[in-house]
Amino acid sequence: MLRISRLTDYATVILAALAGEPERVQTAAALAQGTHIAAPTVCKLLKQLQRAGLVISTRGLHGGYQLARPAAQISAAAILDALEGPVALTDCSAGHGNCEIEDSCRVGRVWQRLNLAIRRSLYDVSLAQLAGLDAAPARLPALEREVKAVGSRTVRA
Repeated sequence: MLRISRLTDYATVILAALAGEPERVQTAAALAQGTHIAAPTVCKLLKQLQRAGLVISTRGLHGGYQLARPAAQISAAAILDALEGPVALTDCSAGHGNCEIEDSCRVGRVWQRLNLAIRRSLYDVSLAQLAGLDAAPARLPALEREVKAVGSRTVRA
């Protein structure tokens, strides 16, 4: 079964809370209270999201967290990559050289095409959409270039 982890789900809830008030700096405690996610979990996830460049932190008396860029410019793929790493349905769909039998395998190309289709779909959904703030898909040129780059590395002709 393809399924995101509970922590990734929680991270999305936290990001959606930040997206709902993009101008406001929110503390980890306020996010924990507003999302009903345990404070230690919120702190852990905010650190991961900061390392991935999805949120920025401000220190001090009025410190806290904000999105690093507008919610419409953060894709579901970026969120998954930050918490779980790149989507890879099979070893061969993670890239050339990751599978022992790829030279003789007849199904690898199809798995790679499916993996790329899922990845493209994840790029087509923004945090703004996940948070219910925007119904229109935001196709960003930078994200499209990354999808094409991923596709050229993983899908062999």
